[in-house]
Amino acid sequence: METATLHPVAHIRSDFSEKFGIPRQSGLVETLEAQIVFCPEYRRPEALRGLEGFSHLWLIWEFSRARREDWSPTVRPPRLGGNQRLGVFATRSPFRPNPIGLSCVRLAGIRQNTPEGPVLQVLGADLLDGTPIYDIKPYLPYADCRPEAVGGFASEPKEASLQVEIPPALLARVPAEKQSPLLGVLAQDPRPSYQSDPNRVYGMAFAGLEVRFRVAGEWLTVCEIFPPNS
Repeated sequence: METATLHPVAHIRSDFSEKFGIPRQSGLVETLEAQIVFCPEYRRPEALRGLEGFSHLWLIWEFSRARREDWSPTVRPPRLGGNQRLGVFATRSPFRPNPIGLSCVRLAGIRQNTPEGPVLQVLGADLLDGTPIYDIKPYLPYADCRPEAVGGFASEPKEASLQVEIPPALLARVPAEKQSPLLGVLAQDPRPSYQSDPNRVYGMAFAGLEVRFRVAGEWLTVCEIFPPNS
């Protein structure tokens, strides 16, 4: 059987340089901003003609940090606390026979005249910085929205569950336009579902900063924010 060779058409530029802290699905933190930068051979304005008429996009991309030589027919979904195995095709785990991801993002704008060609401004992306994107397709409400659909073990989105407390002096270290997205990410509880030690300090890279925090009960308290490697 012949197989196709896929080549990235673009890469995403996001505030996440590490996997820890990335929202578990797209759209959970709608204030998260990212840019889609096309590879040189795809920097063609005519390839985007008509895209401005759509509010949302599908991104087809690669879990580039989850490449493996083999695969497992079952995985442990974080949504279930990592304690139950389900079939890989019944989950959105990154550990798949082909490490392909699918995300729906809001199109916030198109910057046509940049040194990197046309750049898409998007909101709500759940992608690691530098993730290769293989295709971009418009979201079609009449075809892609199915209100009657059944969502299995993930039928409802995980609501933002934590109250976030950041001392004003620490919050001031975060650029103003990044403060709301950071609060949204932290409220989603970035910790693995199986970790609940109230004394443990967690570290998360976000927007060029290292954010350290503790979680006790329903409260997440940021205890430090500083540039990485400082």
